[in-house]
Amino acid sequence: MRFSRTNRSKPRMSNSDAAPTNAQGLVPDSDASARFAVPWRRLPMVSMIAAGALSTSVVIAQSETPDDITSDPAGWTESEEGIPVTDALTMQKCGTCHAPDDKGNLSRISWIRSTPEGWAQTIKRMVKLNGLDISPVEARSVVKYLSTYHGLAPEEAKPVMYLAEKRIQDETIIPNDTLRQTCASCHAFAQPMSSRRSKREWGLLQNMHRALYSTAEFIYNTPVGSGYDEDGGPAPQEGEKPEKQAIAALKWLSANAPLHTPEWAAWRPRIRAPKLGGKWLVSAEMRGHGKFVGEMTVAPKEPGSDEYVTTTVLRSLKDGSVHTRKGSALIYTGFSWRGSSNGTAQAGAPDSLDSNLRETMWFAPDQSMAMGRWYWGEYHEFGFDVTLRREAGAPVIGGISADAIKAGTKGAQVHIYGANLPADLTAADIDFGGGTKVAKLVSVTPNEAVVTLDVASDAVPGQRDLSLASAVLPKALPVYASVDYVKVTPDTALAHLGGLKFAKGFEQFAAYAWSNGPDGKPNTPDDFAIRPIEATWKLAEFPTVPYDDDIHFVGTIDQGSGLFTPNVEGPDPQRRFGRNNYGEVWVVATAKDLVGKDGKPLSGRSYLVITVPTYKRWDQPEVSE
Repeated sequence: MRFSRTNRSKPRMSNSDAAPTNAQGLVPDSDASARFAVPWRRLPMVSMIAAGALSTSVVIAQSETPDDITSDPAGWTESEEGIPVTDALTMQKCGTCHAPDDKGNLSRISWIRSTPEGWAQTIKRMVKLNGLDISPVEARSVVKYLSTYHGLAPEEAKPVMYLAEKRIQDETIIPNDTLRQTCASCHAFAQPMSSRRSKREWGLLQNMHRALYSTAEFIYNTPVGSGYDEDGGPAPQEGEKPEKQAIAALKWLSANAPLHTPEWAAWRPRIRAPKLGGKWLVSAEMRGHGKFVGEMTVAPKEPGSDEYVTTTVLRSLKDGSVHTRKGSALIYTGFSWRGSSNGTAQAGAPDSLDSNLRETMWFAPDQSMAMGRWYWGEYHEFGFDVTLRREAGAPVIGGISADAIKAGTKGAQVHIYGANLPADLTAADIDFGGGTKVAKLVSVTPNEAVVTLDVASDAVPGQRDLSLASAVLPKALPVYASVDYVKVTPDTALAHLGGLKFAKGFEQFAAYAWSNGPDGKPNTPDDFAIRPIEATWKLAEFPTVPYDDDIHFVGTIDQGSGLFTPNVEGPDPQRRFGRNNYGEVWVVATAKDLVGKDGKPLSGRSYLVITVPTYKRWDQPEVSE
């Protein structure tokens, strides 16, 4: 099992960093039978209570969903229209406990929609808590069916893809402090937003949390914040009791993540088996390693199959190295790619580009492009940000050689990488936007065009789109007047000690030159990244505990590459009080060739927390062995 570091806060890490989510995608691996085919055994009392609370065999006096949602949802009768279950295997495996009705609905299941990871997590919980007997092959089939016909529409899935992609980022979709407390204090808010449910099902999900987690009851019963944040709920009128957070959260989720949505209504009749075979132009970027272009060849395992085999060739635009990968993938929901691939060369260093990796991508409904992340590492800390564009005969563009061009530059040579570039291409067919002029088309092949580019001295700073014949590459070229400051990414980060009994969790940093943008003011919305820069890296003390000297114990950073390697885990006799090697530091990047107005080298810094290993791996606490 893997640990997902999805949520970050500044400058300290939020609780959601410590809460793991479903981690390995949906294709069962070699030990899957041990995880899925678990016989019924005697469970702890709390689990027995939870199983009883969740089982549809429990008979409760029910009534229509009341206007007063403060009552127990277990007593409500489902009043919303369900989504019938039509798959025979799903009926067989789930229908024993989830009672069918005369419309083909299965209790609970027909009032939930979720992602492949969400349904896989549910099946694992049913195995662990309720004794479901299901093989890995059967589980895979059930997940495929449920995530397709009881899944999310593409427009619903795209905003929360970062959860399945194992990205580390600040969540911007948390609407208010109430939802931050009730949901995002223990896991990413993308977790609940990766599903859609009826009002009763949202209420029953809260009941499940109450049964399984001792802190949930306290959080749910806490009144909406004493300050009543402006989006968290209305302040009570004089003499009224403040609303409990559970009720405020239930109202928000029922209104903003309902079972039936316009997006699902539009997508449901369009669901079909995707046809992704063929060649795809790949553009990718990896922090600390730069940009890549290449090609992925996709072929179905057998005619009509939604399982594919792949061959991918990536070329680094930084050093020209070529990396070939072989892999396989499965499509869920008609647009959700879950795959893996292996480099044909031997992987050496932890950040080796030839490492075995997982692939998670979102395909556009028209199957013309895809985007996602290919990742690896004990904590999923390494990865490519990837975009695919189908090669279907028309010109497509994957990337360009230039990171950025300064205003006033004349005769800059730029390589344009793509596919199906027309042989009769002319300079007039290529446009880099306002303030630029393609002075000459040097050469052209089906996969690459070389041009010389002039940029006016008064060109407005900003990202330029590149258009070539009928193809467009958005934000292809930054044009800048000056480098105004340096920023280190990620700006907050987490690494894990290891190397003795547990694997290390690394962190790769990169430094970028930034422009103040057209308004000339720093840290405003029009600021933009210009290009990655060469920098010298070091650690600096982040003052928290007097005399803790974290920089001497937490680990080391490569002065040239910005790769942080944590120290070993366990008590350190060389440290004051024999403490572990955890701590907090600044990661400082000093530009090698950029100076500020004061004549000093530009620099930036990032906040890094180094913590203990994840000693236990699980999908959720209640399903861990």
